[in-house]
Amino acid sequence: MRLVIARCSVDYDGRLSAHLPLATRLLMVKADGSVLVHSDGGSYKPLNWMSPPCAMAEREPEEHERGEGAEIVWSVQHSKGEDRLRVLIHEVLHDSSHELGIDPGLVKDGVEAHLQRLLAEHITALGEGYTLIRREFMTAIGPVDILARDGRGSTVAIEIKRRGEIDGVEQLTRYVELMNRDPHLAPVTGVFAAQQIKPQARTLAEDRGIRCVVLDYDELRGIDGSEHRLF
Repeated sequence: MRLVIARCSVDYDGRLSAHLPLATRLLMVKADGSVLVHSDGGSYKPLNWMSPPCAMAEREPEEHERGEGAEIVWSVQHSKGEDRLRVLIHEVLHDSSHELGIDPGLVKDGVEAHLQRLLAEHITALGEGYTLIRREFMTAIGPVDILARDGRGSTVAIEIKRRGEIDGVEQLTRYVELMNRDPHLAPVTGVFAAQQIKPQARTLAEDRGIRCVVLDYDELRGIDGSEHRLF
C-alpha cells in the first residue's frame, strides 16, 4: 500500500462529474489497484475513489496546470468503463509504501458467529419452507453469511449483524447484485438480519427490496423454552 499526504485537487469524470478543490489530503493506492482520496474527517469514507480494475499513471502536468502550481498528475482510468480520476498534486508532504501481506479477513464476534449458527440450524424461523443451502457461501467479493431457499424455491442471501447499519445493507446489496448474474442462482433476494436495525438502514434496505428481520438472540437459543422465532 502506498500512502501519500499531499496538497492536491481532484477531478472525477464518468457516470457523474465531481471536483475537489485544492486542499491537503491523504491519497491511498492499494495493492488491488484501487485509489482512494481521504480528508482528515468524514470517518472512514473517502471523498472520492476509483475501484479496481483500473490503472494509474503519473504524468507531467499540462502547461496551464503547471502555471497553477501542479507538480505532478495522477491519471487513473477504469479498465471497464469511461470513469477517470485525475489528481493534481501541488506539494507532497509524505510518501511511503508498506507491504501489508495477506489479510485473514473479518472475524465476526462471538454473538454474530453464534447468531449465524443458530439461524442456520433453525432456518425455518425466517419463514415456512425455508431450507439451508450452506453457511459462508463464498463469492468473488466475500462470503455471504447464509445462503438459503425460500418456500418458493428462490435463492436468498442472508447477511447477519449484531447491529444493523447502512454499511451492512450496502454489503448485502453488492452480494445480491453479483449473485444475480449467476444463472444457477438467480433470482436472488436478500434478507438483512440483526439484533438491532437502525431506521436509516431499514429504509435503505426496503428501498432496495431487501427484507429486514430483527433477531432475538435469547429466543433463538431457546432460553425461555419457547419455539425458536423471530420478531
